[in-house]
Amino acid sequence: MDGLVLEYRDPLFGVIIFFTLIFVISFLTYSFGLYKEKKSRAEYRKLLQRFELGNLKEDDYVHLYTTYNLPFDSIILLASTFLHKGDYNKAIGVYLALLEHVTERVKKEELLELLGKTYFKGGFLQRSKEIFLKILKFSPRNKEALTHLLLIYEKLKEFEKASEVIESLEELDVDVVRENIYIGTLKLLNDPLISFDKKSNQLLVLFKMNRIIERLVVQYLLQFNKTLFWKNIHHFDISKILDLLWYLNFDDIDFDAVGQIAILQELYTAKGYINEVQNSSVFELDVIIMSRKAKSQFKIDLNFEFICTKCKSIHPIYESRCPHCHNILTFKIEPELTRRVIEANQSLQ
Repeated sequence: MDGLVLEYRDPLFGVIIFFTLIFVISFLTYSFGLYKEKKSRAEYRKLLQRFELGNLKEDDYVHLYTTYNLPFDSIILLASTFLHKGDYNKAIGVYLALLEHVTERVKKEELLELLGKTYFKGGFLQRSKEIFLKILKFSPRNKEALTHLLLIYEKLKEFEKASEVIESLEELDVDVVRENIYIGTLKLLNDPLISFDKKSNQLLVLFKMNRIIERLVVQYLLQFNKTLFWKNIHHFDISKILDLLWYLNFDDIDFDAVGQIAILQELYTAKGYINEVQNSSVFELDVIIMSRKAKSQFKIDLNFEFICTKCKSIHPIYESRCPHCHNILTFKIEPELTRRVIEANQSLQ
């Protein structure tokens, strides 16, 4: 009996028991960890498979962020796929769901910016405005928020507020010279209290000071004061308004003014309005003139596309702001030939 007591009290025996317990506990902990990780990976793969099929729900993004600690940037990258597909409502749903769980100020501000931009792209201008105004309450020097607010006020034709935003951006050392000129011009164009004649003359004065608004001035004059346009035709760069002149009706053209400018003679000879020149320095016009002279069975017409000189994106219609990079009056006109076959039995007009 005494021997058993001594054996039980042997320090070496106690050490063995201690390490055995540690090993068992460690093994159980490790095994449980492996099981949990295996289960998590299975659920994670399941979510990713759903994502690949395009069925990931808004709550799934929150689940990935809160349960699996997927990095915030990765979550945003995944959510951006909705934007690329043009599914703005789903992208908005993801950002709103994440906003309820994100607590860090920087991440919350980033989410609000993404939400405001998505509302803007989706055409929800009032909601977008509310989001950016909310950002500016706690981050008044946020240039991204101010820039998008400027775009929103411009689209809503709230030009006075747009001018206030320009002043704020100017205080932050942002180059807003073009924006200032552009918004000032839009303000004049949309002023209902100024007569057409007075507005036309003021626009010409502004144009001579700032040639970047040439397109805006020409568009207005061609719509409301064609006489003044043709009277000042020598002040304009024809290559920048070629499409506007091409689509003019015959009765809207001052052919006395056309007779004084070579490129206009080439343009309207190609159009078939006159027959003054044999060729043109512009390739597309030259081809059309040659085709008319040869009386080809193919009727060649002229079309135009517009290339942004800043982001190089191509657009089928002219816009004062590039819808891709939002730069002002940066579209370059590129004429292109189009062709349609005239049937043999179709009478030629």
